[in-house]
Amino acid sequence: MTQVSVKKLNTVGGHQDCVYALAPGPETHQFFSAGADGVVALWDLNDMETGRMIAKVPSSVYALCYYPERNALIVGQNMDGLHIIDWENKKELGSIKLSAAAIFDIKVLKDRIIVAQGNGEVHILDIKTLETIHVIRNSEKSARTLAVSELSGHLAVGYSDNKIRVFSLREWKLVHEIDAHKISVFSVRYSPDERFLISGSRDAKLKIWDVIDGYTLKESVAAHMYAINHIEFSPDNKHFVTCSMDKSIKVWDASTYQLLKVIDKARHAGHGTSVNKLLWTAHNNLLISASDDRSISIWDIKF
Repeated sequence: MTQVSVKKLNTVGGHQDCVYALAPGPETHQFFSAGADGVVALWDLNDMETGRMIAKVPSSVYALCYYPERNALIVGQNMDGLHIIDWENKKELGSIKLSAAAIFDIKVLKDRIIVAQGNGEVHILDIKTLETIHVIRNSEKSARTLAVSELSGHLAVGYSDNKIRVFSLREWKLVHEIDAHKISVFSVRYSPDERFLISGSRDAKLKIWDVIDGYTLKESVAAHMYAINHIEFSPDNKHFVTCSMDKSIKVWDASTYQLLKVIDKARHAGHGTSVNKLLWTAHNNLLISASDDRSISIWDIKF
């Protein structure tokens, strides 16, 4: 097994409630966070003691997405809609009410915003006008997670009806429906070469689907004790990490899907409750984790 060393560099607790969302910032050493307290904060990995609030919304936030072309942050306010934030001047550039459902994931693809909602709808919006271009309605259960493969022209959506549905990016039509897991699908990610789709579920399983072979199952791994909340690839694409309701973070080899390291409270002073989101930055290869314990931790992982 590859030798992996893990060192916790810092833990900060600027949020007053569970932290659900992380997003890269304008510079590699910056990132955004948000959670149940409605606060959206900007952090600097070079000075983690000085996180600053850039926005506050009236309800919880599960999803953030940084949009470099406008240097703006897209914030999903649960039970309301989207806010486009000029983070430097702390101003709202635009907003749109979508529904009374939770917003679980946001992706930007060129001039489109893709939004996964708790009512099962996936909205595709024009990024400049915020007008709705299309609404995907294929389930009444929550659309929890999104992944985009421009190579195959696919949008993969993980749902709480245990399925992954794959839609064409051109017409937003259903092209594949996968009976993926026993319960809700919480995270989907395309591999860096976009050959495989990796899914994580509330059933604690990690599954690898072969895109070229029509999304057939390549591998199934009993990865965690409880729900897998998120999957994140390393900047060099050689590894990925998963985080779970079981309070742990696990490091995997991206080519063999072998487990390389477990980061937990007992061994590494990890999180005390569910780990909700991960962000693996290009800044010194640092990994960021966000948890129900209201904290954000910074990890130095060396291979």
